[in-house]
Amino acid sequence: MSPTVHEVRNAIRAATGRFEREVEASFTKEELQAICEVLEVDVDEAGRPSTTRMRRLIRAQVDIAESPETADDSTFRKADLQAIAAVIGASFEP
Repeated sequence: MSPTVHEVRNAIRAATGRFEREVEASFTKEELQAICEVLEVDVDEAGRPSTTRMRRLIRAQVDIAESPETADDSTFRKADLQAIAAVIGASFEP
């Protein structure tokens, strides 16, 4: 059976050193920053970059989008999450 969006998100959280969540929830700013660090994405902003910018940078880094400028900044869909999990080597086996 295909993993749920929640299972894939938790696998990404675990692979980036974050805690898994029992309830389904989108990534927090801190979790997006952890993903950027693992992907070696330079967010080049002082302090905390915006969630939309980090989503765009992540999508460009894992080849979901051609560039951050053309990337969608919405919450990640299942296909996006699976692409991110594959690039960072996250395992979402039950």
